[in-house]
Order: sequence, then C-alpha cells, then structure tokens
Amino acid sequence: MKQQPAQWLLSIASVGVAGLILTQSYSTALANTDTEGFVPTPEQKVTTRQVAALLDRSHYLNQPLNSEMGQEILSMYIDSLDPNHTLFLQSDVDEFKQKYADDFAARLKRGDLSAGVEVFERYRKRSNEYFDMASKMLKTDLDLTGSETIVLDREELPHFKTKKEQRDYWERQLKFQLISITLGQEDEKAKEQVFLDNPDITRGQDLLRNDERTPSEILLNRLSRQQEQFKRLKDDEIMETILNTAMLTYDPHSNYYAPIQATELQIQSSLQLEGIGVSIRPDRKNPDYTRIVTLVDGGPAAKTGQIKPNDLIIGIAEDGKTMTDVVGWSTREIVGLIRGKRGTSVTLKLRQPNTPEASARIVTVVRDVIQQEESGVTHRVIEVQRPNIDAEPKRIGVLDIPSFYLNYRARRNGEDYRSVSIDTENAIKELNEQNIDGLVIDLRNDPGGSLDEVAKMLGLFIKSGPLVQIRDNRGNVQVYRDNDGGQQLYDGKLVVLTNLASASASEIFAAAIQDYGRGLVVGSTTTGKGSAQIQLDSLALGSATLTQRKFYRITGGSTQNKGVVPDVELVNIYDDATFGERAQKKALPWDTIKTAPYKPEGKFSANTLATLNQQSKIRQEQNPQFVYLSALNDIRDMEDEKTPIELDIDSRRAKMQLVEQRTLEAENRRRIATGERPYANWNTYQAAMDAKFEERSRMKANERPELPEDEAYIIEAAYLMLSADPKPLTNPQDSL
Repeated sequence: MKQQPAQWLLSIASVGVAGLILTQSYSTALANTDTEGFVPTPEQKVTTRQVAALLDRSHYLNQPLNSEMGQEILSMYIDSLDPNHTLFLQSDVDEFKQKYADDFAARLKRGDLSAGVEVFERYRKRSNEYFDMASKMLKTDLDLTGSETIVLDREELPHFKTKKEQRDYWERQLKFQLISITLGQEDEKAKEQVFLDNPDITRGQDLLRNDERTPSEILLNRLSRQQEQFKRLKDDEIMETILNTAMLTYDPHSNYYAPIQATELQIQSSLQLEGIGVSIRPDRKNPDYTRIVTLVDGGPAAKTGQIKPNDLIIGIAEDGKTMTDVVGWSTREIVGLIRGKRGTSVTLKLRQPNTPEASARIVTVVRDVIQQEESGVTHRVIEVQRPNIDAEPKRIGVLDIPSFYLNYRARRNGEDYRSVSIDTENAIKELNEQNIDGLVIDLRNDPGGSLDEVAKMLGLFIKSGPLVQIRDNRGNVQVYRDNDGGQQLYDGKLVVLTNLASASASEIFAAAIQDYGRGLVVGSTTTGKGSAQIQLDSLALGSATLTQRKFYRITGGSTQNKGVVPDVELVNIYDDATFGERAQKKALPWDTIKTAPYKPEGKFSANTLATLNQQSKIRQEQNPQFVYLSALNDIRDMEDEKTPIELDIDSRRAKMQLVEQRTLEAENRRRIATGERPYANWNTYQAAMDAKFEERSRMKANERPELPEDEAYIIEAAYLMLSADPKPLTNPQDSL
C-alpha cells in the first residue's frame, strides 16, 4: 500500500473549548471584565494576520477572504455569541452590519480585532441586563401557572425588535426553567423514597442525593456560575472566539485554539493524560448543557459501559463530595472537575437528551492514565441460528473496532507499537482458527483515526485495487491502493455495522467494502465527515486545524455530507441534528470526481437488497429490543422545541407524566416479551435503573454482559449477512 509521510486528522470533529464557551445563549451572563480596555498585543495581531492568511490562501475551498466572506464571518460571529437570538436586539445586529460588514475581512487581514471586540462588548452588556433581571425575579415568588407559551428553539427566528419583547421572553424563559427544575426535583424525591421504602433495590449502594435547595436557588446558582466564568476570561480567549468563528465560517472542522486551549489539546493527546477519557462540547440545541461527543478507546469512561456518546452531563461529584449541578457551566470548568489524580473517583450524573430529569443515571468512574490503545480491537464468537433455515447454529465472529488508532510516536521512534491493523490481523487469525461462518465488523460510534491504518485494514479483506481517493485544495487527486497481489487474510462472508456516530476513517472503510461488493453495510447512515485537517502549531499564539483535503469513494462520490448509506437500515437511535455533518453550519458539500478503475468482487442486486430490507423490517417490528428502541425514538419526538410550549406547571407535569408512562410501558413490554417481571411504576423503574447502572459500572469490562439492545444489532447484522449472497463478477466488463 502506498504510504504518506503526513498524518492527517481524521477525527469526528475538532472542538475549541474556549470559543464554544461563548455559545451560551439566553441564560449566559457576563461580569464586568475589562475588555473595553482590550489592546491587542503584537503577538495577537500577528496571530490574527496568520489565521486570515491561512483562510485566504490555504483552505480546501480556495475561497479568498474577501468582503463577502467578511460579511458571512460577522453574521456567524453574532450567531455564535447569541445562537438563540435572544440577547442581541435587531438594532444591535443592524448597527454592527452597517459599521463592519464591508471591511470585517480587511480588518482581520491587518490584525485588527476591534470590530469583534465591540460586538463582544455589546454581548456582555445585554447579558448583564439579563442577569440583573433574572437575579431580581428569582428572589420573588413566581407564579408557575397560566396560559403563556414559549418557543425554546429560536435559531431560525428573528432577533427581538424592542427591549420589551426581549424582557418578556427572558421572563418566560426563567419561568420554564423553574418549572423544569421543580418537576425534576419532584421526580428525584419520589425515586429516593423508593430507595428508603425498598432498601434491597439499591443492592447495598448509597444512592440518595438529598438536594435541599429550592428551584430558584438552583437556577440562581447556575447563572452566578456563568457570571463567574466570564470574570476569568482573558483577552486571548476573546480573540479565540473571533478567530475560531472565522475558521468555522469556512467549514465545521477548521478551528483556532488560544494558547490555553492549545495546551489543553496537547494534554488530551498525551498518552499520560489522567482523567476518564471523554470529549465534550456544548449541546447544539441548548448550549447550557454539555454533551459527551466521543469516548477514548480504553479510557475509564469507555470501560464502565455506562457512558455513551450523546449523554448530557447534569452533575459532577468529586471523590465522595456532594453532587454539583453543572448545567450552565463552561466546558473548561467541567473538564477541570472531571480531571484529577490517578486512582481518585469522580461521579457523573448523566441523561439522554429529551428524556425526563428522573431518568438521569449516576456513574462513578475511577480516574486513570489513559492509554488510547489499551483496549483496542476486541473479538468474540457468537452462535446464531435463523428460525426455519439453519439446522445447526452458525458461528459468527464479531470484531469491535473502537477507532482506527495508531501510536504515531512509538512508530516514529522505531519502537514496538500497537495499531488497529495489527490488532485486527491478530484477531482475524484467531477467528479463522475457530472456523467461523461469517464476520460482523462493528463500527458503531467509531470516530475515525489514521488514514494509513484504514488502508491497511481494507487490505485484509479486499484482494487488490484502489481503496480511497483524496483531493487536495489544488485539485490534485491521490489514490490509496492495496497492492498485495490479491492476498486476503479473511475472504468469507462479511457485514459492516454502522450508525450515525461512525465517522471519517470508519466511513472510508464502510464505503470501500460496499463499493467492492465485499460485504453488506447495515445500520444507519454515517456522519458524513469526509474531510481531513492539518494541524498547525507554528502560529504566534495557540494552534489551528485547517481543512485541506477531501475524501472520495473509488466510485467518485464523496463521503462528505451524505455519509455512507447502508444497504439495510436498522433502527437509528441518534438525532441527525446532533451528529450528522448534514446539520452543521457551513458543511462542505457533497460532490464527485472521476471513478478510480476497480474490479468489484461481487454485487448485491437490487432485488436481493429489497428482499433483505423487507425481511429485516419484519424482524425489527417483532424483536422486543428494536421495538423498545423505536418506542423511545417516538417518545423523544413528542416535544418539538420549535413550536410553542405551555408555561403552566400542571400542564408540564401532565406532559412529563405522559412521557414517563409511555417510557415505562415501552420498558415493560420489552421485559414481558423477554420473560422478565414488569416494573410496578415509574419510580420503581428509575430506582432499579440507578442501581443497575451503578452495579455495572463497578464490573470489569470483560465481565460485563452485553446490553440486549446493543446485541440486537449484532444478531440482526449476522442474519442479514447469512441471508445475502453477492453475485460474483468475473467478466472484464464488470470492472469499473
């Protein structure tokens, strides 16, 4: 295989912590930081000019940083500070665009940050106005009943024209938050009463929280924390917000990191990082919440089996201390709480988006040195027997590929090193010795990794030929190839399992398997992250990532934006607006280049795929696990934040109880179908879940049983693989 000296960043996303601190919306309040006296240093001016030059000359789009782009950057900057359009008045926006839209780009090119700082100052002023109003209101008795409504997601709605309109919304927003906190407390106390009445359900664990604060105290504390975080903002971090927005206006994966954040990234990439191994960022829909994006393979969080991508972090307790509510905290402050010395523990309160507060679970994690390749590829053999088809169970190998990892440092130093291709090769050899009847490659939640490694991996399964095409910003196309003379370490039946969190290198692998007809791809459409970034550490201050390459399938279509569409769709548990590249602002478009001549090894006919989809749909509608997951999807869709929501605590309580009732019904239908005893009520169910999660988190990873809803995907993938026989292609005209 052709190797490249440069290592490209193929992760799911590059996220700037400090820049994203400022995406807090209506509930953000700023203290009186002295940014009015922000006089850029020579280094800040040089850095600004360097970033402007990179965008002007070196980005994949080849889009000059001209007046039109400056206008887009200014609009993006205003939206990044106020994504919900509740802080800036329309008059503020009009004023800034009239003053700075035409020359915003020119200012950046000459190192002038004054326009961005002035916008930030107005943001601070409006935020202080909000905080002053909120602090006064929260010290009074607010009526949580009435006929008012609120639209929570205002991203596509205009800014308010008057302060009266704005204040009215702020008051309704506070009322909604108080209602939510009040109902959450009611549920939490009911669940704790179950623990007191039925101590056996705790399995010997102390699961009581005993939070005695009032809802107003909780909310006021959140806002005070946000005020405090801005007291500590430095000029470099304000600069980061401006420059990072400029880069994000070109594409979602070009980022600028201020010195403090650049140092943070270096720490995160170190093999000696002591923590739990998660990447986080503000939730796109509600930036007050922090979302777990990915888990580091082999890290303590991944080993618990209880922490998953998409989880929202609600609270954190350090080693035996009281749980701290972290809604509204910055990502940097949350990182500070999570990180700690090896051997100490941290407890997280987590829940999935659009679920009741009472469904939050508590997971305790012991911090450790995170070795990113410590866990790596895992393999096992399961037995699958299709009803009325297989006389005897089939032995199916399962390869779990958590990422396309490679220890660059050890390889560069000539030391022994681990990589995903080496570990996969060893795993396949062991599976071949066990005479498996087929192989499931699980790429769910795989964020990507090394381009070299994905090419080596494909070579284990494909005879020979092109694997992926890469186009640079000058239009040059390079083709990675497998030139091993047709050798295949595994040539049997194959299926690749993907979901919406399968990104980048995962998509390259799945696309090649699909294009060669080497095996089925089943699951959900992948992320659509089809670009590569180069790391830039030579700036005067901080560092940056810049998109300079784009991936294309051997058929010529990009993996960018569209992702890889599976041959057979399984239940999708993720929200496309959260994970999908298609939902990101300024995402690079899907396009095509020329096909790289290749010879498919087989082809699944349209009739075959139609039959497989039909058969799978019937099984999914009958499988208790898929029925359960589909029901949860329907429940999460019950509330649309773009439509008016009632601001009456009795109506909200009834809505919450309906959500809880349907969730409990879905769980009990699953339990009855699998021969388990149903839960008597919602509080008993939630208490049992708390105890179960806590117990599982204390198990060793290799002793923890697979969750049945996760295993359902593996079994269904195996059924599909065993039922699919690609038509072999041997004629010369079959080459493409």
